[in-house]
Amino acid sequence: MPTRREKLEAMLLASPDDSTLRYMLAMELDKEGTTAQALHQFELLMTAPLPFVPAFLMAGQLLTRIGRTEEARSVFNHGIQAAQSQNNQHAAGEMAGFLASLGN
Repeated sequence: MPTRREKLEAMLLASPDDSTLRYMLAMELDKEGTTAQALHQFELLMTAPLPFVPAFLMAGQLLTRIGRTEEARSVFNHGIQAAQSQNNQHAAGEMAGFLASLGN
């Protein structure tokens, strides 16, 4: 029986531009501990023509967890900009809170 990850990968093959599926795959990869692969999927979402705002939040948190604080700061800053450009003040505020928690 295919795993959740395998099912998501198969669905993404059929719909490679589906941001929700890609996000779900990134979250599954993170849960499995395959950090580099998860970050790659988040990167694809963050650099899409219409960036997928939740990816910035989760990538920033993941980077923080693995001690890559400067990269996390950059991701949160870019995420705040993306959220504001999409009129998503809630997400912008959430990322600003995480950014503040990282200190200087």
